Amino acid sequence: MSQFYLEKKVYYHDTDCGGVMYYANYLKHLEEGRTEFCLSRGVDMRGLSEKGVLFVVARVEVNYKSPARYLDTVRVITRVEEICRSSVHFIQEIRREDKLLVEAKITWVCVNRNFKPQSVPEIIKSLKD
Repeated sequence: MSQFYLEKKVYYHDTDCGGVMYYANYLKHLEEGRTEFCLSRGVDMRGLSEKGVLFVVARVEVNYKSPARYLDTVRVITRVEEICRSSVHFIQEIRREDKLLVEAKITWVCVNRNFKPQSVPEIIKSLKD
């Protein structure tokens, strides 16, 4: 199963008063990982949205294992676990070197402009390869 790696630096604006990454900011890094994963495989999400094919985050499950700190370099690892008729299920991790900091499961649902579920297009199905 193919994985995508995105290196990120933890900046001051990512952290709380204790100098560790604020818990909600991990979601931003995970989103960037999914975006870059799609771009790396030639998926133009903007083009899909212009055609009425949208993806919404329907579920987020995050396990926080260890904190990232100011100026750490972390790696966001993204892979597709499963693609169903109208949903895409991602597995993601954030690591500092070999240390697991965060593990997450994210579910996208494919919807139309009226936010009604629709079938995942073929180009998205290719992300599983």
